[in-house]
Amino acid sequence: MEFDPTTLTQFAVDYGLKSLAALATLIVGLYIANFIRDLVIKMMDRSKVDPSLRSFLSSMVSLLLKLLVYITALGVLGVEMTSFVALLGAAGLAVGLALSGTLQNFAGGVMILLFKPFKVGDFIEAQAYVGEVKEIQIFVTILTTPDNKTVLIPNGPLANGSLINYSTQPTRRVDWTFGIGYGNDLDKAYAVLHQLIAADDRILKDPEPFVALHALADSSVNIVVRVWVSAADYWAVFFRMNEAVYKTFPQQGLSIPIPQMDVHVHKD
Repeated sequence: MEFDPTTLTQFAVDYGLKSLAALATLIVGLYIANFIRDLVIKMMDRSKVDPSLRSFLSSMVSLLLKLLVYITALGVLGVEMTSFVALLGAAGLAVGLALSGTLQNFAGGVMILLFKPFKVGDFIEAQAYVGEVKEIQIFVTILTTPDNKTVLIPNGPLANGSLINYSTQPTRRVDWTFGIGYGNDLDKAYAVLHQLIAADDRILKDPEPFVALHALADSSVNIVVRVWVSAADYWAVFFRMNEAVYKTFPQQGLSIPIPQMDVHVHKD
């Protein structure tokens, strides 16, 4: 085989130019990737994104951008990337299908940390559980129930399902329905209830407490009571009023009826 210096020189020139172009692509691409990563971090800092999510997202953005830069640089160098990209896509699809539930929980965690439907310390009701939010992780949210149980709820269903946040508003309305016997003095019952409401300084004056006849039931005249309290005082006021009504109504000559049934026995 005859050695051709011209061909070798041309090959060296072509390969050298491609190498320089690939190197330039790599340097410029990595610079742009780092610039975009820093820009994303600054945007998340301004948006006050959760620190754990901020670190994870910045790392993921940096990894994806650098991978794109390396693939582009290899393509400029002349490496055939079609098969490699197809293989990478197939592997990504397989992993995505295998981890579909986990990825759904990850996406749910991202949505929760970005849009903040609740935060650590809030008292929520979701997925048939009630409790205080102790920790929001990427894949699960941890609650502590009122009886001190720890509940881990996957973020996927939590982000896509119905949720009640009891801590969002500073005040809450407390509702009761109290029954008195037929023949009892309704106006007197109203007066007693207003006195009990006025005696508890945790009950707010604005909005004004509401007391009214609710229903003429089978065995009682039902009175509805609605008051507003600070969210933190909800249960204390609720239980205190139940106790006060139970003790005060009989003292004021107001009966608290119980369901009754008359049974007639017929003898042949």
